[in-house]
Amino acid sequence: MTPSRLHALAAAGTSTWLDYIDRGMLASGGLGRRIREDALAGMTSNPTIFEKALAEGAAYDAQVQAGAGMPSRALFEQLATNDVREACDQFSGVYRDTAGVDGYVSIEVSPDLHGDAAGTVVEARRLWKTIARPNVMIKVPGTDAGAGAIRTLIGEGINVNVTLLFAVEAHDAVIEAYLAGLEDRAGAGHAIDRVASVASFFVSRVDTEVDKRLDAMIATADAWGRTVLAALKGRAAIANARLAYELFERRFAGARWAALAARGARVQRPLWASTGTKNPAYRDVLYVEQLVGPLTVNTMPPATLDAFRDHGEVRDTLRGTAAGARATIAALASHGIAMPDVTAKLLAEGLASFEKSFVTLLGGLERKTAALGAHAAGAMQGAR
Repeated sequence: MTPSRLHALAAAGTSTWLDYIDRGMLASGGLGRRIREDALAGMTSNPTIFEKALAEGAAYDAQVQAGAGMPSRALFEQLATNDVREACDQFSGVYRDTAGVDGYVSIEVSPDLHGDAAGTVVEARRLWKTIARPNVMIKVPGTDAGAGAIRTLIGEGINVNVTLLFAVEAHDAVIEAYLAGLEDRAGAGHAIDRVASVASFFVSRVDTEVDKRLDAMIATADAWGRTVLAALKGRAAIANARLAYELFERRFAGARWAALAARGARVQRPLWASTGTKNPAYRDVLYVEQLVGPLTVNTMPPATLDAFRDHGEVRDTLRGTAAGARATIAALASHGIAMPDVTAKLLAEGLASFEKSFVTLLGGLERKTAALGAHAAGAMQGAR
């Protein structure tokens, strides 16, 4: 088999994970093919992805019908954990061959727990125990409450995918939670060499928000102003992510990290999320090509993965880029676009969006359960 661009991406230090899951892919052999041919090394899921999977086709109908009478939350958890367990099994070879660096599948705690540290810990423990695979990661939002939960979970040896990170400051807080959790675990005499975590830093949504603000300014600017402002479009997201990578390099160095690394600890890799290009004016693999570097992950939707396989270019675009990134953020600030304001808005919107998807998903599941029950009752009556 000829190595693909995705194999070259892996060789450059960026693991490819798929931001998608559905039962059809798991059953058809499609996931195994991507693992073999595309160097696919992991998978992520979220409420929006499961909402789409459950709404399409009949792959889940038998299990939904068998679960009639269960509360919708419990039924959804059963459906989702079955899929994630199966995906974990299909990635078990990757997990083994990479000695636990890759091969992970992520499942998210209920989005309405984002402000509840104790509730997050309880649900994360249950998901970890239910799936019962060493290569599952429990997704926890990178909120203030989430950081507290992350420390507890890492201390208990539960793998964590920290999600919905937009601000470099929030990234710093979850790195601290990860390090402290490892220290707690090591201090209690437990092994830390198989505890894994990634920090999912969202990318494209930053450009969507910043470009919207720039366009509003461009509409009323003079000719020179329009040129200056237009030159800043499509640059904020990459700059923000590159500063997150600089932070990662800085925090996972020095005496504190060396003490943990000596006991076999793994770094908490930055994971670039929301990497599908939303603006058709931009290159469709922009948020992959511009974030390539050692010890990173890029979780791509299927279309982006396919596009990169077709025409992606691989070179190190992360190391040594922090100075330029800071200049971009400073230029935006000089025009009144402050990154803390942007990222706070995006976090609030992201939490609300995932919670809305979760509510929609549960409602759709209730309707599907009722419809399947009515169909089964009608079939039985017709057979009499």
